[in-house]
Amino acid sequence: MTGDRSPVLFEVWAPQAQDRVALWLEGTEQEMERDPAREGWWSAEAEAGDGARYGFRLDGGPLLPDPRSRRQPDGPDGTSAVVAPDAYVWRNDGRQGRDLAGAVLYELHIGTYTPEGTLDAAAGRLGELADLGITHVELMPLCPFPGTHGWGYDGVAPWAVHEPYGGPEALKRFVDTAHGLGLGVVLDVVHNHLGPSGNHLPAFGPYLTDTHHTPWGSAINLDAPGSDEVRAYLIGSALAWLRDYRVDGLRLDAVHALADTRALTFLEELSAAVDAFAADVRRPLFLIAESDLCDPRTTTPREEGGLGLHAQWNDDFHHALHTALTGESQGYYADFARAPLAALAKTLGHVFFHDGTYSTFRGRTHGRPVDLVRTSAHRFLGYAQTHDQIGNRALGDRLSASLSPGLLACAAALVLTGPSTPMLFMGEEWGARTPWQFFTEHTDPGLAEAVRQGRRREFALSGWAPQDIPDPQDPATRDRSCLDRSERTREPHARLLAWHRELIALRHREPDLLDPDLASVRVAFDEDARWLVFRRGDVRVVVNLGKEPASIPLGGGGTRVARVLASWDAASPPGADGVLDVAGESCVVLGDG
Repeated sequence: MTGDRSPVLFEVWAPQAQDRVALWLEGTEQEMERDPAREGWWSAEAEAGDGARYGFRLDGGPLLPDPRSRRQPDGPDGTSAVVAPDAYVWRNDGRQGRDLAGAVLYELHIGTYTPEGTLDAAAGRLGELADLGITHVELMPLCPFPGTHGWGYDGVAPWAVHEPYGGPEALKRFVDTAHGLGLGVVLDVVHNHLGPSGNHLPAFGPYLTDTHHTPWGSAINLDAPGSDEVRAYLIGSALAWLRDYRVDGLRLDAVHALADTRALTFLEELSAAVDAFAADVRRPLFLIAESDLCDPRTTTPREEGGLGLHAQWNDDFHHALHTALTGESQGYYADFARAPLAALAKTLGHVFFHDGTYSTFRGRTHGRPVDLVRTSAHRFLGYAQTHDQIGNRALGDRLSASLSPGLLACAAALVLTGPSTPMLFMGEEWGARTPWQFFTEHTDPGLAEAVRQGRRREFALSGWAPQDIPDPQDPATRDRSCLDRSERTREPHARLLAWHRELIALRHREPDLLDPDLASVRVAFDEDARWLVFRRGDVRVVVNLGKEPASIPLGGGGTRVARVLASWDAASPPGADGVLDVAGESCVVLGDG
């Protein structure tokens, strides 16, 4: 259809309907017909234009939004709106795409990246990221949720774009702008649960099942009766983001929480569909999993018996780095905190810390080793901070709230020169001091109070007083979480920003830092002295996490000529004895020859 009124085919899968389904379109209703070829499907054709409001009534019941709605102008509970697929004229050809190999990702939340909290406002800042050397922007979820502000993981309309962010046209403008700057776009999608408010899908069909139970209640139906259509619904949504909005990849939230007992898993089916679409459009497309399973089969190709996803977040690297930097040992940090430098060394060289080892947090052995010879390093994302690891803290405090600029510089060096695909969380590049807290805007008073009290109970177990926990429903909580860009020009933030820019440029420039060979990574460390060195080809990265200067033996005294590629504090190459002097809480990147 075009922007003018023209015939539109409206379809809906509604096996729950007993006798009739009616299409409501701009105040008029017409009966829909059963599709004899597809069980549970109903259809009707009507004249409509871009923006026309519509919905469905099942058996004379309340007016409901379209499960496949591309736009919800009045939120999840309102009527849907027709979106003309050709209404937006693309300025940049995003069909070339950017592969994940060699990438530097930047996780971004639209609602707090700027004070305006919109896609258009964020698009206006993308030049900063291109200048920094970022290759891909990873957007946190954009699907509609109740209210204006939230993290986005309680979305209920997985085909639509949150209207307060600007709706579908704004997302197209954002992607178009990003591609014009040479940036790829990755979108975070949630397939493991639906939000607690505004979810009308169960009225239409068995989108949920009580066969499995999850932390969010009934599971998404991936293996019970009716699951063929539910899988098609989610896969169709994923392909729509890649096709209609030209995004370059999807980040899949918490795939370990997908309850799926079928022989052909949903994730295999999804990855096969994405690979087939990528071949059709001749551009690289990829799926990044969030998984706490420490299972390399997540990213093992399907033909080798894996799920075929293209990359996964590696929380083990984060946990090891976090404990080495902060000394924290509570909860899941306990296993890493026993010997944090050893844990960090293991995750640098072998990806997973838990690769068949005992996890005290879980009370059992956990994980499986990665095949270092056959697995490319770029399949694992490494990071010092993410929305989860900041926002799920009681006060949403970043590393910059407690660490010196030197330790932040060491963290950046480990992430940006390490073997994994690096990812930064917005503001990390200048050591932002603004917190990133948990905030919601639930319109249901009962739900709002339940979330508020639940947050307080959770942290009361760790000794926090209820009045010290930020109220998720208070607008000030979201406002505190917005970035303060005025920090970028003040010290020490300006120096940290320049350091991140230098490291990213070094990663793009030095072939050894893009080497996917995990088996060639070599690591040495001293737990007591708190220094660590890792080598990738002719590049050595040296970090001294201790407060005092350290003389660090690099081996091969006098046999190689080393040059300083980058250093946080002034540093000279190692002497003839192969010893490098490094200031306290500082780091040096060396190259041979």
